[in-house]
Amino acid sequence: MEIQGLFEKSAEFHGHQCPGLAIGVRAAVEAQKLLGIGHSADEEVVCVTENDACGVDGIQVLLGCSAGKGNLIFRIRGKQAFSFFNRKSGEAVRLVLKELPKMESREAKQNYILQAPLEEVFEVKKPGYPLPEEARLFQSVTCEACGESTAEPYIRLENGRKVCLDCFSEYFRV
Repeated sequence: MEIQGLFEKSAEFHGHQCPGLAIGVRAAVEAQKLLGIGHSADEEVVCVTENDACGVDGIQVLLGCSAGKGNLIFRIRGKQAFSFFNRKSGEAVRLVLKELPKMESREAKQNYILQAPLEEVFEVKKPGYPLPEEARLFQSVTCEACGESTAEPYIRLENGRKVCLDCFSEYFRV
């Protein structure tokens, strides 16, 4: 399917067409080319996104990365940047959106993002961190303050009691 069709398919999931969605669609398409990947049935493709904006929906639709499956990881930095990993080959790429030229309309910006040469839209780099481990299942622990069940890594000890992050009183001195 051509990129415009992929964009329209992603817009059905996202709810509307916008330049932000175009960023994610273009990043997913380029990752597919650069890493030789397709739609991820399980965790064979991993995306670490540095934002929680519209583009993430395009990546979900085209690459099959999702938070629930454990292969869409949010590393929020406020950047239009996405790192993609191919678990089978070990290859990885980080795509960082470049400053785009001013456009007269949202539609013109969308079209530019979708159709301009790769080097005009993204800076192609290597991620500065390794491939994240596969999703793990954890024991559930009952918070001794609120009584809610919480995954073990998110329990803290406070005054000798196991408490969830919502009930835990952070300790800061700086």
